[in-house]
Amino acid sequence: MDKTAKIFLAGSKGLVGGALRRRLTASGYTNLITPEIDELDLTHQQSVADFFAAEKPEYVMLAAAKVGGIHANNTYPAEFIYLNLAIQNNVIHNAYLSGVKRLLFLGSSCIYPKLAPQPMKEEHLLTGLLEPTNEPYAIAKIAGIKMCESYNRQYGTKFIAVMPTNLYGPGDNFHPENSHVLPALIRRFHEAKVAGASEVVVWGSGTPKRELLYVEDMAAGCLHLMELSDEAVERELLSYPTPCFVNLGTGEDVTIRELAQTVAQVVGFQGKLSFDASKPDGTPRKLQDVSRIQALGWRHTVGLEEGVARTYQWYLENYLHGKVA
Repeated sequence: MDKTAKIFLAGSKGLVGGALRRRLTASGYTNLITPEIDELDLTHQQSVADFFAAEKPEYVMLAAAKVGGIHANNTYPAEFIYLNLAIQNNVIHNAYLSGVKRLLFLGSSCIYPKLAPQPMKEEHLLTGLLEPTNEPYAIAKIAGIKMCESYNRQYGTKFIAVMPTNLYGPGDNFHPENSHVLPALIRRFHEAKVAGASEVVVWGSGTPKRELLYVEDMAAGCLHLMELSDEAVERELLSYPTPCFVNLGTGEDVTIRELAQTVAQVVGFQGKLSFDASKPDGTPRKLQDVSRIQALGWRHTVGLEEGVARTYQWYLENYLHGKVA
């Protein structure tokens, strides 16, 4: 991509979009279009069509989505499927109509079957039943992948996708009920430390394993794909039936118990750690095979303990001081 190319970054205020924006800016890209939701409602078909017709972006990075953890997915399933389908349908279709050179769709590792072989390879998509707690969200993301693939096949577009594993880092959501596991643990352990609590109870048995990727690493991986040559993209991602998406992760995982222990250590909580096995565990394991993205020249650089420490520092400096809601 030329450094002055017009790039539409959808969802620039979220965890993923914020990291992409920082990475693009740091890499010298100077022509980013990042409309806020009050300026552009991506669920509104005509508004998106008008936006593309007026702005004519050369590249699109689609990070806008309705996201959340187990509790949010269970509570708002209709919102998770409707809003995500609406956003991606409108953006992907209008990217095609306006002749966008390349589009990157951000998915999620929850697209894979609940009992997929470990580590999960791209070809495991649609080979088994999904995890029920986030099925509506997963189905929307699968539809997004297949939409990119279908437009590539029929129209010759260059629409590719990444499936990041569990992300965390600056800009995360630390809501006590609607956040993902790592930011929820950071908040819970911090509040317990401040309150002088003797114990922190973590949802679930502690035995499920999770792979976690620092969000700045994710952004680097996405930009790496956007900067690949057309030849490399056509060979590796556009040769149907080869998947048009790649896993984005570390290829390493830890149990929820190990994750909680790491957070407790970083935060400085000295009390007891226990687990409430009556709460849902979710998928037993979600480890990605990252051999394809590594073969394309990218791998993560930030380890879990360092990433948790950076995230906790951001939480202290921003979330607690009212800089973010």
